[in-house]
Amino acid sequence: MLYFGRALGLAPFLVYCNMEKIVIGRVDKADFPALRLNDIAIKIDTGAYTSSIHCENIVEKEDALHCTFLDDEHPLYNKKEFVFENYDIVFVRSSNGIIQKRYMVQSNIKLFNKIFKISLSLSDRQEMRYPVLIGRKFLTKKFIVDTELLEVSFNHKLDEDKNTIQKP
Repeated sequence: MLYFGRALGLAPFLVYCNMEKIVIGRVDKADFPALRLNDIAIKIDTGAYTSSIHCENIVEKEDALHCTFLDDEHPLYNKKEFVFENYDIVFVRSSNGIIQKRYMVQSNIKLFNKIFKISLSLSDRQEMRYPVLIGRKFLTKKFIVDTELLEVSFNHKLDEDKNTIQKP
């Protein structure tokens, strides 16, 4: 798409803009296929750099990282232990300014019926309203956030499911 504009008060110029970014709202629901989690509430946070997911029972043993996602108070908790042979240790500054050591794993997330790769830091988010926080590192070059919108991807998923139902 071509846009007409001015640069620094100079002569008008044409700019090519790639407008293939997806508009997402401030909260949504997403699937994490590799983690067998569906319709998990997520908060879009442009103030956070990294994305994080609620995780408990995180233990390093036998050269692997063992953990469970969500907790027994969450309705979608499945008690399944996951083992990650590939993971990183990162230091993240939390919203209260404290630097925390966290484990980072690679996974995938399904939004708008597309699967994207995502890096997730494992964090105790039990006291938080949303078990998943999506940060700028994931959002950049893929999404535009409209804070007035809610559950855009989830509603898109429901609409697609409704359209695939065959009438007799």
